[in-house]
Amino acid sequence: MPTAPTSSAAGTKPRAKRTTRKPASAARASTQAKAAAARTAAARQPQTPAGVFGGYAERAVLIPVGAALIARDRVVDNVSETLATYSSPSKTQAQLRRFERRGATARNRLEREVRKARVRAERQLRQRRRRIGSTVSDLEERRDALAKSGSDLAGRVPELANQIQERILSLV
Repeated sequence: MPTAPTSSAAGTKPRAKRTTRKPASAARASTQAKAAAARTAAARQPQTPAGVFGGYAERAVLIPVGAALIARDRVVDNVSETLATYSSPSKTQAQLRRFERRGATARNRLEREVRKARVRAERQLRQRRRRIGSTVSDLEERRDALAKSGSDLAGRVPELANQIQERILSLV
């Protein structure tokens, strides 16, 4: 095996041997491929009942641990965000202004919706009053017409009675 040439000249260092290195992603990919091959080989082998129950027991332990770690990460992230938000008086004041603006926006939106609902209810009430008023006036007109025709008929009753008597007498 040949060795790297050394230089005897003063002040020069021997050259280091160059090696080709795989990029980190290629190394990771080959490691993942090896792990996948090992999992596939393990899946092909028949498992004993003890191995199956051991797998279940392992899962039963790892699932809550993983869930707890994820919950912990979320809590740490939220606490970090909160600390960053309120770390100085100016940031705290800015956050309070944001809260105030959002509250004012929500209040204005609610007031607008209430105003619209009130206007809608008042409009419906006016329409119903108008309809009822026209129905009442129609009923009053009918009543007056019936009263007039009834009084006209009542006024004609003696005249009609005389006509009927005259016919009866002419027939007899």
